Amino acid sequence: MSKSVYREYYEAILVAFILALFVRTFVFENFKIPSRSMEDGLLVGDHLVVNKFIFSENFDTPLHKMLPYRSPKRGDVVVFKYPVDPRRDFIKRCVAIAGDTVEVRDKTLLINGVEQEEPYVVHKASSVIPNQPSVRPSMRPRDNFGPYLVPPGTVFCMGDNRDNSSDSRFWGPVPLENIKGRALLIYWSFDAQPSDGEWRSIGHRLTQLTDVFVHFFTKTRWNRQFRLIR
Repeated sequence: MSKSVYREYYEAILVAFILALFVRTFVFENFKIPSRSMEDGLLVGDHLVVNKFIFSENFDTPLHKMLPYRSPKRGDVVVFKYPVDPRRDFIKRCVAIAGDTVEVRDKTLLINGVEQEEPYVVHKASSVIPNQPSVRPSMRPRDNFGPYLVPPGTVFCMGDNRDNSSDSRFWGPVPLENIKGRALLIYWSFDAQPSDGEWRSIGHRLTQLTDVFVHFFTKTRWNRQFRLIR
């Protein structure tokens, strides 16, 4: 094989690598659902495509300024850096934007005093945690919260599985600069076990990979492929 052919292969591989890096950095990224906080719409083991450029106004680069964008709005399912530990990515639904007043009364969400229609929300605990001194402060926000005014430059995010979600009720609003993108669609779904809290464990990741290798065909949820996220 001549040097020119080697060079063509090298250039083709280099261009493909740069293009893939460009797309992952600025346009799309994949994300795996690690916990049950977004059930029943998103399940543990769902693998998602995340649109990264839609909220590009939150990034200060010339490229982002050239791409079409908008601000996060109520109802968007967003992926963001966890404000408490930015090394971790979370996925939740944006329920309120800056200037909104958020309140939860006996599990019911109110935005600016108006009860919200949320067909995607599930409550898997029948009991209501009262907002009383006898209840631990860390537990009260689950079913009774606020009223709380969302600060400028932030959004308020909650999981669809309201009784089993660590979200803005407990650790505050999400800064816009933490938002990585909007969840677009499910490209693959595998019946996996929750891994929230074990994300650093190499052993846990190896166990997951082995499970996928052995049970790819039997545990893939074929009916969830390429499902749009709403």
